[in-house]
Amino acid sequence: MHPFILHNGEIHEASSALLSPGQVGIVNGWGVFSTVRVAQGVLFAFERHFERMRRDAELMRIPFPSRQSEIEEPLLRLVEANNARESTLRVLVVRNRGGMWEGPANTRDFDLIAFTTGVKQWGAGVRLGLVQNARFAASRFAGTKILSWSFNLVWLEEAQANGLDEAILLNERGEVSECTSANVFISQGNRIWTPPLSSGCLPGITRQLLLSDISVPGISIGERTLRLEDLEAADEVFITSTTRALLPVFSIEGLNIRTGGAARAPVQEAFERYVESYVAEARAAAGKTA
Repeated sequence: MHPFILHNGEIHEASSALLSPGQVGIVNGWGVFSTVRVAQGVLFAFERHFERMRRDAELMRIPFPSRQSEIEEPLLRLVEANNARESTLRVLVVRNRGGMWEGPANTRDFDLIAFTTGVKQWGAGVRLGLVQNARFAASRFAGTKILSWSFNLVWLEEAQANGLDEAILLNERGEVSECTSANVFISQGNRIWTPPLSSGCLPGITRQLLLSDISVPGISIGERTLRLEDLEAADEVFITSTTRALLPVFSIEGLNIRTGGAARAPVQEAFERYVESYVAEARAAAGKTA
């Protein structure tokens, strides 16, 4: 983590004691969060992160800022304070009030907290484990990105303890849902597929962009229910996230998969061009309003 953090619009040293057990969201994991890519000082696709957080906060009964600028502007000040123009940013909105354990000194309905760190180097690809019944797709809260994240961290640590990098999570129907912090895609010829939201997966921002904004002539990208046999039948499996972009899968525990399909690479190139264009437009707009 970088030396400064954001807390309710103010920049503080990361070692500052700013939170209390009386904030119900701290002790109960009652909050929403997102991880944002910072490129050349620009919060990439932040409007999508904001909308997903707002939607999840409404579902989870978490008070939330009404305007994107209420979060975006202080986040940009944090980026500058940490000189973190190429970094990874985590932003949290934590509920403070409610229930018998609410602290008497609470004066705010929620806390806005953020911090930055360096860009992680993921390597050329990943090796994945498998976790059965890890997502309950029928839950009304399926696909929400909330602070109660410890199940994911346990599955990730277990995979890494077994010499793997990540884990594919299956739902109660045995369908592929997602990884602990990434979405799953396969390619078959000139078609690319990812599980639908009805699988219980989180609507990742990179996933959204591939489905809605990234276009490569001759290649289609869509949603389809995937099972383990579909992973084995695919030309290639890859995962996506804000920090990984499109990362090939080298192996999956217990499965025989293929690598080196022809569709992922051109889509990855198109995605990288999209990021570059987004950042250039954002910087130009910021220059006009400065």
